Amino acid sequence: PGLLHALRAALVLLADHELAASTLAARVAASARADPYAVVLTGLGVLGGPLHGGASYGAERLLAEVGEPRQAARVITDRVRRGERVPGFGHRVYDNGDGRGRALLDLVERAVPGHERVAAGVAVLAEMRRRRLPESNIDFALAVLTAVSGMAGGAGEAIFAVARAAGWLAHAMEEYERGSLLRLRASYTGPPIT
Repeated sequence: PGLLHALRAALVLLADHELAASTLAARVAASARADPYAVVLTGLGVLGGPLHGGASYGAERLLAEVGEPRQAARVITDRVRRGERVPGFGHRVYDNGDGRGRALLDLVERAVPGHERVAAGVAVLAEMRRRRLPESNIDFALAVLTAVSGMAGGAGEAIFAVARAAGWLAHAMEEYERGSLLRLRASYTGPPIT
């Protein structure tokens, strides 16, 4: 029951998040009067990128590499040495950590105290903090949730997509009411044209 509660919370926490890339794309589609199916399809097309909804899969793979808590330092060290981003950490909007992720991780920890995957996740968090690297985000919390729940790889992205689809449809309803095409503008900033 505790994990089901955490899953429901994840769906709520992920439903909307300002004008994220997928939400902006969905709003543009809705403003052009695309039907709701096309609005969701547009959002899904953007969401699948590894820098958006697909980021949870990278966090799932990272957590899977940490077989036991004492391996967290080695896994993080290997990523840093290769110059790679550590998936599930850092967020463009949040400098001091993603509150959504912290809330979800707290629910998972309460649902299955002492679970080996939670312990591995806590060890990764501690190692990241020890190194003063970016704080965790919702993708890392999703990875812990899917791991302790025994879900298939990629489940975090599916949870993200289902949750965000509700948000996109809410944005679409606003655009349908607004009644005008959402048209972004761009200004040329290159060298002078001769």
